[in-house]
Amino acid sequence: MAFNNISALTSPLSELQLSKLQQAMADLTPVQMAWVSGYLAAVSQAPATVETAVSSGQHLTILFGSQTGNSKGVAEQLADQATAKGITNVLVSMADYKVKNIKAETHLIVVVSTNGEGEAPDDAIDFHEFLATKKAPKLDNLKFAVLALGDSSYEFFCQTGKDFDQRLTALGATAIIDRLDADIDYEQQTPEWFEQVLDKVEQTIEKGGFVAPSKASIETPVSANKYDKKSPFAASLLTSQKITGARSTKDVRHIEIDLEGSDLHYKAGDALGVWFENDPQLVDALIKRLKLDPQEQVKIDDKNVSLKEALTESLELTATHPAFVEGYATLTKSKKLLTLAADKSKLRDFANTHQIIDVISKRGCKAVTAEKFVTLLRHLSPRLYSIASSQTEVEQEVHLTVGALTFENTDGEVRQGGASGFLAHRLQEGQQVKVFIEDNHNFRLPANPETAVIMVGPGTGIAPFRAFLQERDATEATGKNWLFFGEQTFNEDFLYQTEWQGFLKSGLLTNLDLAFSRDQAEKIYVQDRLKENAREIYQWLQEGAHFYVCGDANRMAKDVQQTLIEIIGTQGKKSLEDAEQYLTELRQAKRYQRDVY
Repeated sequence: MAFNNISALTSPLSELQLSKLQQAMADLTPVQMAWVSGYLAAVSQAPATVETAVSSGQHLTILFGSQTGNSKGVAEQLADQATAKGITNVLVSMADYKVKNIKAETHLIVVVSTNGEGEAPDDAIDFHEFLATKKAPKLDNLKFAVLALGDSSYEFFCQTGKDFDQRLTALGATAIIDRLDADIDYEQQTPEWFEQVLDKVEQTIEKGGFVAPSKASIETPVSANKYDKKSPFAASLLTSQKITGARSTKDVRHIEIDLEGSDLHYKAGDALGVWFENDPQLVDALIKRLKLDPQEQVKIDDKNVSLKEALTESLELTATHPAFVEGYATLTKSKKLLTLAADKSKLRDFANTHQIIDVISKRGCKAVTAEKFVTLLRHLSPRLYSIASSQTEVEQEVHLTVGALTFENTDGEVRQGGASGFLAHRLQEGQQVKVFIEDNHNFRLPANPETAVIMVGPGTGIAPFRAFLQERDATEATGKNWLFFGEQTFNEDFLYQTEWQGFLKSGLLTNLDLAFSRDQAEKIYVQDRLKENAREIYQWLQEGAHFYVCGDANRMAKDVQQTLIEIIGTQGKKSLEDAEQYLTELRQAKRYQRDVY
């Protein structure tokens, strides 16, 4: 029987897997076909070294599910501390974990973040869903712990971690320590938990005679960059250029930063971590409203510094969170704030639209000392921006596309974002900014340069696709490229217009579809353009194209995903369930990737 005539009905492969296999084999000569056949036969008979090693004795398995890299970093720290204690451990991404191995585990620690409205990060979806199915085995012999990362500003704080905790317990596993729900300033919360959980593992694990494979052989490769989140590089600003028009309602900046002397390396799809200082004017205004002495000493991380220095360099002032409002209400005994804090929904809405100084303004500052005030604040954390350049193209530079956040609170006072205000307005050319590279292994161009890609990036979500196209141009990749971009107006908000036109002219960009929502009476969005091109999109997917989405997680990304499912269903004549399974298989094959926030 000819290979290309094999029916999906007679094959153990899914339709999508069979299609991919047929594409891969289509151009092979008989000699090459024979070699591949022998290679696959050898692979199928080879011992599964990692699986065999990790199942031949008691050890600690550390699983991480991470969208932006925080959970991965925390898991790596935990694994290092376990190794230092002499605890044999295996560190693995949930995306790479064989779910059938769970029934053989004896000790498991889950480190996982939560996306949007309580959703699992992309690399944790399969494992998260598996534990909720009837296929999940009984885990009576498993001892486990969960470290959940989240942001208390969101309604479903640490929901994915809570799900894992509940599902493992329901399957009979025993928690050896209470789950830790860590907020944005998780680095201050995790050390004590690490010590406690590893002590419990030491007390219950059987040691001796078993040697696990090294971490590096099974985990996602660790960045070789010598500068990181804790030790950032002091780079200098080259350019901060406004790329929206004078009449635009948005202030979007093209930022160029000089990395010379850092030896920092990044790939298209990675993010740049940016440390920033709070606006000096905001700090002064806050201290004045609190009627405090800017030089009064306060303790930050066991170090005494002035109140002004602490508020400028160490503490978060722009992103309010519900716990601060509750704490300040209790401290000041403000009836208005206490009433607000009692309604969790209104409290979250208030925190999302007000900054710290706005909370202070709502009520007086009686009984607020400098020491008490700083204990209510979260530590300053860096912001992550999708990199908008290919290092192959720009060498010792890194480019960003930054939307400068400016808004009016309910009292009509203008507020700016912390990092975006710093990059767009306060940082001058030649001045230093502390940066580091955050690897994003879940958002990568296909390894085969001949593979087609479809990119959906409205607004500043266009950033990584500028990097993708620069990379494919510089490396002379021959695969087709299709870009969907959306914004409010053509004349004022068409980011990087001349670059896309240049790529169209050169032939690098095969298709460019635009959606400007306010240029006509009826609003048009990127998902509408996807629907208009449904037949060709499905054809590209059937031919092996990779599909990428970058931008807003709560609205745009969900609408695009739903539209993609509809396209697969209608064009492939599939049921809703089959269309969703098709998309799942795309994701598992890393052909459907998202960088959403």
